[in-house]
Amino acid sequence: MRKWPARAVVPALAASALLLASGCSAGPDQDSPSSAGRARGAEASDAATADADRSLAVAAAPAADATPTAVAHSGAAGGRAHKTALKVSSYDNKTRRAVISRTGKATSTPGTGSTPSAGGTTAPGDIAVGDVIASAPAPGAPDGLLAEVTKVIGGADDGTEVQTAPTTLDALLGDGRAKGSVPVDPASFDIDRLLPDVKISWARSGDVHSGPEGTKVPLGSLRVDVEAKVPTAEGAPVSADASVSGFVQVAPEVDFSYGGSAARESAPGSAYLGVSGDWTSRWALKGRAAAATKPLRVPFAKLHADPVLQVGPIPVVVNLDLTCYFEISGDGSVTVDIEQDLRGDFKAGGVYGPAKGWTPVNESTMTSTPVRTSVTTAGKVKAVLGAQASVGLYGTVGVTADLAPYLRGEAEGSVKATSGTGSGKAAGASTAAASTAAVSWALHGGVDLSGTLRIQLAVFGTPVFQRDIPLGALHREWKLADGKA
Repeated sequence: MRKWPARAVVPALAASALLLASGCSAGPDQDSPSSAGRARGAEASDAATADADRSLAVAAAPAADATPTAVAHSGAAGGRAHKTALKVSSYDNKTRRAVISRTGKATSTPGTGSTPSAGGTTAPGDIAVGDVIASAPAPGAPDGLLAEVTKVIGGADDGTEVQTAPTTLDALLGDGRAKGSVPVDPASFDIDRLLPDVKISWARSGDVHSGPEGTKVPLGSLRVDVEAKVPTAEGAPVSADASVSGFVQVAPEVDFSYGGSAARESAPGSAYLGVSGDWTSRWALKGRAAAATKPLRVPFAKLHADPVLQVGPIPVVVNLDLTCYFEISGDGSVTVDIEQDLRGDFKAGGVYGPAKGWTPVNESTMTSTPVRTSVTTAGKVKAVLGAQASVGLYGTVGVTADLAPYLRGEAEGSVKATSGTGSGKAAGASTAAASTAAVSWALHGGVDLSGTLRIQLAVFGTPVFQRDIPLGALHREWKLADGKA
């Protein structure tokens, strides 16, 4: 079980985010009429600016210990959320009780009429029933916390204990509008290697690199290399030992948008949550893999990150999981030595609109190149080197996607055919080859993208749909090489 704060949060990738209606700092002359007047004037100016433009910037949040907590006070118009000096000191997931305290810097919170207290403790009025709080990952809440205060229980050693209940993002974002994509820092992933020969590499700005010496990884990318034996077909010669090897390289981004309704209807005017990124992989299958009643899927690495998006003043915690796997299927009779390069991009998610509700988004553009192709004896085989992804908010999974680029070979008759390096893509291309028998063979590349929208996407404040919605099956295949004698 992971313990906070082992699960890292995305560091700052952008200079700043627009902050909505920030509170005034407490000063030594706070109680004087002139300072009170200046504070009220500043709040009125901020409110006027916010009303004129409710566009909220989306950027990577600062480091975990610097990410501000946001609070929307009960009765605040339009879901007005503010950056605050409050923080979640601890949270009990079973009882949903949280301890709220202050950071070291005391600031006033607009609209409460409360007097700031010293850092570490809270004063009456700091937090009240009906307030909504959004926090980055905190002790007891590794996925972040989005909750409404239902009861103020009383003082605790390090703050005020409150009872909370789940709530939705529209309580904070209200009639605001936000849209953006934020890269996920490759160094922020927790990685669980599921096979012995798995190597991890990543690179980020500042010439920071991790992984085997000599491995070149583009900035912002994470690479997972694998090499493994796979079951050999019964009766296959020793020379037909089967193995799979290669790597998956991905630069993931989290895509987020929210369009509040000016009429303050029961749901926002639009919403989107998804994952996208650049994809590169190279993998090889060699030997005669065993036949099976269903494809043999072998996960070889699990990755998890909790990137925090700063949406105006609000920390929106996104939970991202990736499981890399290879999958082999076939009839157990064909012996191959095949390898391909594949590059492209992908996007998977769910988009909401009042007319259609939640609808899926699934896109992928891939281009592949056969590096070598050797097909011996008749039969069929298919090799996949893919990744399952899930993305959610504050610990609830909203979208799952399975990106499965594959290589498929088939041969009729007794054949030994080889091809040189060539290229192919979705539009279709072929490479001439030499064959030693009166038979035919073909090699295909392809990609499948499938997944599901989950009911937890209602965290945006949209209507709850009654069942999971299939993402739809995106399937593309193209010929890489073939030959006839």
